[in-house]
Amino acid sequence: MIRLLERRFTVKVPLEKAWAHLERVEQWPSWARHIRRVDLQPPGSLGLDSQGTIRLTNGIRSTFRMDELNAGSNWKWVGPFLWITVHYDHQFKRVGPEETEIGFLLDGEGFAAGVFGRVFAAIYSRNLDRAIPNLIRELETTG
Repeated sequence: MIRLLERRFTVKVPLEKAWAHLERVEQWPSWARHIRRVDLQPPGSLGLDSQGTIRLTNGIRSTFRMDELNAGSNWKWVGPFLWITVHYDHQFKRVGPEETEIGFLLDGEGFAAGVFGRVFAAIYSRNLDRAIPNLIRELETTG
């Protein structure tokens, strides 16, 4: 397994609010404009049985299934990309009563993870660089 990407940023909201906002993955297109739609099964809050499909605006689909869930701390889902398996870790850390650090980590494993994983990470990185400021703004301005 190799680390392909890591983004950490701080938002001025309590951890519980950040978690509740991000676990509504079907609402991600509001801040992640590269995502057209997220279909989550079963719908609603994340659980160990969660799985779904992310449909990107460029027509690409990405499937995932929950691999790890630690409420209020992190969730990790896993999905295929070409010949690699991608692990997406979503981490939350309380920095203060009204401040939370969020981490998006991307790891890859499998045949050619070093090559195809880095290509995938480069594209994903650009999308995150545009999406994270939107997420911060959305979190810090919604009630």
